[in-house]
Amino acid sequence: MSEHNDNLVTLAIHTFEKAQILKTRLESEGIETVINNVNLVQPNVSAGVRVRIKESDLPKALSIVEKMNLGSKEDYAQIDGAVQTAKRVILVPIDFSDYSIKACDTAFFMANRLGAEVVVMNAYFTPMYNNVPIFDVVTYKKAEDTAVKLLDKAKVDMSNITNLINKKIANGSIPNVKFSTIIKEGIPEEEIGKVCDEIRPIIIVMGTRGKDRKEQDLIGSVTAEIIERSSAPILAIPEDEVFEKFADVKNIAYATNFGPNDLLAFDKMINMLKPYSFKVYLVHIQRNTDAWNEIKLAGIQEYFKKQYPNLETEYALIKDSNILEGLDKFVEEKNIDVISLNSYKRNIFSRLFNPSIARKMVFHAQTPMLIMHS
Repeated sequence: MSEHNDNLVTLAIHTFEKAQILKTRLESEGIETVINNVNLVQPNVSAGVRVRIKESDLPKALSIVEKMNLGSKEDYAQIDGAVQTAKRVILVPIDFSDYSIKACDTAFFMANRLGAEVVVMNAYFTPMYNNVPIFDVVTYKKAEDTAVKLLDKAKVDMSNITNLINKKIANGSIPNVKFSTIIKEGIPEEEIGKVCDEIRPIIIVMGTRGKDRKEQDLIGSVTAEIIERSSAPILAIPEDEVFEKFADVKNIAYATNFGPNDLLAFDKMINMLKPYSFKVYLVHIQRNTDAWNEIKLAGIQEYFKKQYPNLETEYALIKDSNILEGLDKFVEEKNIDVISLNSYKRNIFSRLFNPSIARKMVFHAQTPMLIMHS
């Protein structure tokens, strides 16, 4: 271990009680921890207590902190128990289209590598049923009949998908992975969110529309909504992209805006994709000239070399006034297989008036996207 990696860094600043909880948790995982700025006379009233660890332990510590709820010891114990006992699941929302079925195949290959199960989900919406006054008996009965027909159709379609999956498993075209199916009535993005809360998938795999679709066909994209709402990683596969096995991925472009949680998101990505081998390009797209951006990228690369010695990395600064076009050129030049970035949860007003780059790219990119959340 290098001397640089033995340097102590501040992981968090808490009250004395929360600092002690975090210290105990980190040391139980073998991470040497010290706390500073404690009021020695009355430690329980200390504020601004620094929790410090070795720099080399930072990625592992960030992963532990992200799972913790420091609101109370009891809350933390419950969350920790759930994390330790939860089975690994990959969620695949489908609408029975060809491109969503293609995403389902990708999920099976990933589940085989990641030691997970697959949950195939369909959510259907009955708008008429939800807007009919209950006292309007005749219209309500028609709406009720329509809802029953939609459910019956969803069951038939899901049965067909189940048979197709079993056939593919039998002929060896996809791995033999345990899977189950779910059908929900409701607004798709809301129902997908509820299922995510229940099963806590390690990743969501979804198909997306092609970039040459008309704009009105993309409004209300379920994939884009899930990117905004979900806390689970999302692999979004464009409709026209030939993409089946993540094992074939050679080059990943990780786009960073030097956000405070980009390190955590990157570490989550690397840990999730441990069974795979690939090169990562650390990419920043700038509209204006800023000499510090290249210095920052070089510094991040040096840090990653120490933290992930077996990972091949390269940094690239893209100078283009149009973010999406600049990224397109880079993808083509470097033969990028997957674009990855960190997406931050935002409130409804910022979502309406300042769409995230991840959402814009869902409507634009021809390259599969891996969206991380932190």
